[in-house]
Amino acid sequence: MKEITRRKFIATATLATGFALAVQPISAQVIATDAKGLVAGAVKIPVKDGEIPAYRAAPATGKNFPIVLVIQEIFGVHEHIQDVARRFAQLGYLAIAPELFVRQGDVSKLTSVDDIRPIVAKVPDAQVLSDLDATVAWAVKSAKGNADKLAITGFCWGGRITWLYAAHNPQVKAGVAWYGRLVGEANELQPKYPVDIASSLKAPVLGLYGGKDTGIPLDTVEQMRARLKESRSKSEIIVYPDAPHAFFADYRPSYREEDAKDGWKRLLAWFKENGV
Repeated sequence: MKEITRRKFIATATLATGFALAVQPISAQVIATDAKGLVAGAVKIPVKDGEIPAYRAAPATGKNFPIVLVIQEIFGVHEHIQDVARRFAQLGYLAIAPELFVRQGDVSKLTSVDDIRPIVAKVPDAQVLSDLDATVAWAVKSAKGNADKLAITGFCWGGRITWLYAAHNPQVKAGVAWYGRLVGEANELQPKYPVDIASSLKAPVLGLYGGKDTGIPLDTVEQMRARLKESRSKSEIIVYPDAPHAFFADYRPSYREEDAKDGWKRLLAWFKENGV
């Protein structure tokens, strides 16, 4: 009976509208990307135990689009993440941002980060990786995506997932991780961190980090750099000396326009260099 209820919940869950309540008020410098010329909006991704909602943006005409998985912060697939997907779509990509916390709870309705963290902590890495595999399969089968041109990028929580997925799926051609946590205490749900899988990366990852990020100490960034060097990985890490955590998030006070624009420019170049 519980399984039926769970399936029903997954199937009827919807994407958030607007911005996450936990990060109000919204900054005046927020970027708004037009959906003109795009197919953009909510879709359902079939997964092992039902469906999960996702936001999809792609050019309105054409096919065989390079695919970009856009991985959320802890605040869910809200307007900022959806806008990032539209930015990719305006450049010719099929961008998909799946709701990866939906089984554990709706974080968009919560007003406190302290209430969100316990929900996110319950999300198993294995579930996330499986859902992303299903998202890629849907992109190819139902949305005109090109499986030979697959990239991933993620922010904060999604930054860590970017590293992990680049080690999980050999189809991935390139990844860009924005200030994702690199080290941590292993547990049953999160058994490994990026520093543990540095030698197992199947695609090069560009890590973009802030020198004044109080949540990701620079010594952990250096640990990751050392592991990448040891494994002779083609991955790289860039540190913006004066940037705090979430420096790409234009809807938050942490936004740093110059560093964000430079990071975006580097991301696009990284994708192109690696065939996406």
